[in-house]
Amino acid sequence: MPETPDAQPLVSVIITNFNGLRFLPVCLDALRAQTYPKACTEVILVDDASSDGSVPFVRANHPEVQVIQAERNRGFIASCHAGADAARGEWLVMLNNDTEVEPGWLAALVAVAQANPQAGAIASKMLLFDRRDVLHNAGDLMGADGIPLNRGVWQQDLGQFDGATAVFGACGGGAAYRRAAWQQTGGFDFNFWMYLEDVDLAWRLQLLGWQVVFAPQARLYHHLSASGGGVLSSFYTGRNTLWTIAKDVPGPLLRRHFGRILRAQGRIAWEALRAWRGQAARARLRGQLAGLIGLPRVLAWRRATQPTRRVPIEDLARLLS
Repeated sequence: MPETPDAQPLVSVIITNFNGLRFLPVCLDALRAQTYPKACTEVILVDDASSDGSVPFVRANHPEVQVIQAERNRGFIASCHAGADAARGEWLVMLNNDTEVEPGWLAALVAVAQANPQAGAIASKMLLFDRRDVLHNAGDLMGADGIPLNRGVWQQDLGQFDGATAVFGACGGGAAYRRAAWQQTGGFDFNFWMYLEDVDLAWRLQLLGWQVVFAPQARLYHHLSASGGGVLSSFYTGRNTLWTIAKDVPGPLLRRHFGRILRAQGRIAWEALRAWRGQAARARLRGQLAGLIGLPRVLAWRRATQPTRRVPIEDLARLLS
C-alpha cells in the first residue's frame, strides 16, 4: 500500500517471545487498544520455542495475533527476521514483549514516518515501566569513543526531548523500520545474536544515507532487563561493541577517534577487573576477549559494509557525541 497522507500504510508489529507469558497480557492488550486503524495493522508474535504456555495463551485470548512458533530456540535476531519475512507491512515495527504502549503509540510512529520520507527508522520514546515519568531512551546516540548511549536515560521526562528530531539510531525494543531500508541493509546481523544489533543496523542505515527520526509522542513503558541482562547482557555487549566499531565505523572516523576508542575500552576493562568477583564483570571481560578474537572474521564483514557508504564523512562525524 503506498504511503500518502490520505492512505494509511499497513504496519506490521513484530513481537519476539521466549517464555514471556507474564508480560503478554499487558503487551497485547495495549496493542489491541491502539487508535491506529485496525485494518492497517497486523500483529505478529514469533515464539522462540517457549515452554510456559505463551502460544496457547495468545491463540486463546488474542486471535487477531498471527503466531509463528519455532520448534527450537533460534535466538532473538532469527525471530525478528522470521517476523519480518512473514510481515506484509510497509513499516516493520519491532516491539519487546515486556512493554506497554500508549493508545496513540502506533499512530504517532506513522505520523512521524510520513512526515519524514528520508527516514529509514523511527524511534519511540521509552520510559520506565514502574516510574513512568523517567526516560530510558529518547533515541540512540553514538559516542565518538564507540560507545552507544541512550539519549535522556534516567532523566525525568519534562518534555525536553519532545521535538521530532534526527538521532543516530532507534532502540530495537520499540523501533519502526521502513521495509525498503530493512531490505536494503539486510536487517539485523545474525552474527550479533543479541544486543547492539540495533546499533549495528543504525550505522548501516546512516552509511546508506537513511535518517533515523525520534517520535516523541510514540510513548511506551519498558521493564528493564526482563528478557536479558546480567551475565548475558555483559558478555554480548562487551563483544558486540568491539564488533560494531570494527565493522561499521568508517576509516577516517576510526583513525580520528582511535585514541578515544582505546581509552574507552581500557576503562571498561579496568572497571570490570576492579569488580572481578562479580559474574557480570567477568562476563564483560570475556565479551571483550571474544570480540578481539573474532576481529579477523569481523574485518571480512567490514569489507562488505564500508563500500555501501553514500554520505560524506563529515555528515557522519556530526552524528557522533
